[in-house]
Amino acid sequence: MKILYFDCYAGIAGDMTVAALLDLGVPFDVVRDAVACLSLPPSSYSLAMERTSRKGIAAARFVVHVEEHQPHRHYTGIAAMIEESSLAEGVKEKAQRVFFRLAEAEAKVHGVEIGQVHFHEVGAVDSIVDIVGAAAAIDWLGIDAIHGAPLPLGSGFVETAHGRLPVPAPATAELLRGIPVHGEAGAGERVTPTGAAILAALADGFGRAPAMTVTGIGCGAGTKDFDDIPNVLRIFLGETEGRLQRDEVAVIETHIDDMNPEILGHVLERLMEAGALDAAYSPLQMKKNRPAVKLTVIVRPERRDELASLMLRETSAIGVRFYPAERLKLARDKEERHTSLGPVTVKVIRDGERVVRVTPEYDACRRIAVERGMPLLEVYRIVEREAGQP
Repeated sequence: MKILYFDCYAGIAGDMTVAALLDLGVPFDVVRDAVACLSLPPSSYSLAMERTSRKGIAAARFVVHVEEHQPHRHYTGIAAMIEESSLAEGVKEKAQRVFFRLAEAEAKVHGVEIGQVHFHEVGAVDSIVDIVGAAAAIDWLGIDAIHGAPLPLGSGFVETAHGRLPVPAPATAELLRGIPVHGEAGAGERVTPTGAAILAALADGFGRAPAMTVTGIGCGAGTKDFDDIPNVLRIFLGETEGRLQRDEVAVIETHIDDMNPEILGHVLERLMEAGALDAAYSPLQMKKNRPAVKLTVIVRPERRDELASLMLRETSAIGVRFYPAERLKLARDKEERHTSLGPVTVKVIRDGERVVRVTPEYDACRRIAVERGMPLLEVYRIVEREAGQP
C-alpha cells in the first residue's frame, strides 16, 4: 500500500504541493502534459520548476507565470473544462473533488449558489494549474491513501481581490472545518484556500504519520520566507506490507437510564440517516442499580458536533463525551451482482486487489424477500451462493 503523508509544519499551498510532488520524483512532464489537456490558451501561461532553499533546506519551487488578461471564470465553467478534457479519469475525479470543495467553501462564505462562484482572473489559472497538476502527480504515483498533519492557522491579514482579509482567509477557514489545526506557527498566511482544498478533498485522515516504510521525501518551497520556520511543505512517500486503509473518526458516547425504550430504535435510525458511520447500544448497570444503555456513535470528525447535538435533542441525555480514534479497515465497495432472483446489491470487501468476501446487502435482500414472499434467510443463501464469488 502506497501512502503520502503531508507534513504541513509550515502550512500548505497549491504550488507547494505540486513542487513537493515533483521533488518526490514525479516527472515535470506529468504536470505539464496534464495542464496542456485543458482548454487554456498555451500563450496565457507558462510553467517552470526551480531549485531553491528556505533557511538552509533545499526544496523545489513550482512557478506559474500567468498573463494578466484572462477571461472571467465561474466554477461551472472550470468543472466543465476538466470534465471535457482528455485527462485520465483518475485525474479528472481528483481535480473535480478539489475544485468542488473550494467552490463550496467560496459559495458559503459569499452567500451565493455554488454555480455563481467565480474565481478572479489570474488566480483562477493559478488554482486550475495547481489543482490539476497535483491530481496528475498523485495519480501518477499510484497512491492508495493520503494523510495530513494538523495545519497551522497563522495570523494577521492578507491582501486579496476582495480586500484585506483576516488569516486564515474566510474560504480557507471554511475548508478547515473538521481538520485539526494549531496556533504554534507565527504570523502570516500559512494555509491558502487551494492548499486547504487539496487536503480537505483528498486526505483520508489527519494526525500523526501512519506506520510505514519511507521510500521518498519531497520538499516544496512556498513563495514567502518566514522568520520563524522554513516555509517548506514536506511530503513523505511510504509503503506498508498490507493494504489496510487508515482514517480518523470521532467516537461520541452517553449513558441513558431514564428514557422510554420504544424511542431508542428511532434514535439509532435518526443518527444513521444524519451521517453516523455506526451507532449501537450496549447494556449497563448504573447507580442506584438502574438498568441502562450506553449509546456509542462513530462519526467523521467534521460531523462530530452535529451528531452530538442530535443525540442531545433526541434522547434524555444531558451531556455527551467524545474522543478521537484511529481505524484500520479493509477497502469496501458496493456492486450490483446478477442472480436468479434478479440484480442484488452486495458489499465487496478487499485487501488490496484480493477480494476477502462478498456480503449481501440487507436492504436489497429484504426487498426481494418481501416482493417474492420468501424467507429472508433463503434469499441470503441464494445471493451468497450466486453473487458471493469474486
